[in-house]
Amino acid sequence: MSQPDQRKNRRRRRPIRLVSAFLVLLGLAGYFVVQYESTGGGGPHCTVDAAGTSHRMSLEQAQHAATISAVGVGKGMSDRAVVIAIATAMQESDLRNLDHGDRDSLGLFQQRPSMGWGTPEQIMDPVYSAGIFYDHLAEVRGFEQLPLTVAAQKVQRSGYPDAYAKHEAEASLMTEAFTGRAPASLTCSGPAPQRKGDPEEVRRELVQAFGAGAAPRIGAPGTAGAPGSHGQAVGSGGSTEISLAVNGQNKRRGWELAHWAVAHADELGIQRVSYDSKAWLAGLNRGAWVDKNPGKGGDDDPRNSGPADVRIFVTR
Repeated sequence: MSQPDQRKNRRRRRPIRLVSAFLVLLGLAGYFVVQYESTGGGGPHCTVDAAGTSHRMSLEQAQHAATISAVGVGKGMSDRAVVIAIATAMQESDLRNLDHGDRDSLGLFQQRPSMGWGTPEQIMDPVYSAGIFYDHLAEVRGFEQLPLTVAAQKVQRSGYPDAYAKHEAEASLMTEAFTGRAPASLTCSGPAPQRKGDPEEVRRELVQAFGAGAAPRIGAPGTAGAPGSHGQAVGSGGSTEISLAVNGQNKRRGWELAHWAVAHADELGIQRVSYDSKAWLAGLNRGAWVDKNPGKGGDDDPRNSGPADVRIFVTR
């Protein structure tokens, strides 16, 4: 091929390369826009926003805070007890389930097997470790009237007893959300969960954290569940529903369950949650709750649940 012909061919290929490069850049830009919209900026995270203040945390931290609160609720502990427990775990482990620590300390509360807190396997179970913390706290006479540092120290016997106080404000804010006192105050952003959800796994986790009274029954529509609740499995565009019926007058109970489900969405493959005229959809709306829009979609659309239903959809 002559040199003029070679130059002509190179000129013909340049526009094709430029168009291809532009399409690649356009695709990348679209990807980052979607990621930004789903996360609200930054990586996946959860935020509690109530009483004019907010606290941001990782998905893991939100899961553990929700578990600590649920165990306290299940044991009939007060909100003050939940604040003390969450603040203690923030100081001891930064709300992470650590498999190491000072000497043989482990888990959320850095409990030591050698000091009678349980076996390593037990302590590494967040439900167990939160439960035994509450058991010890309940033995502290008048703990609800004590300063947080004093109450926590009587349980933990830490070498740094004054350190718990710095977490009280954030722990109080999280308690507002996870005990249901602040409706729709928890947002969790990030892409929709990639793992498939298992309704039975969600059921087990609910019962383990809250107790048998929170158990949904997974079966045909209209089946009866545990006292005060019922459940059903319903196909919905690639998801399966677990529906929890709670007392319509007890909005706080409903929001406890709804916020727990949102905090555990990534871990359990939960796609959608709805309650009390609000809906949360994984990967959309920057993780925020949105108003339901009755009349759109079928009967299994999460925006169309009744006022007394907490509805949880898992990815199929």
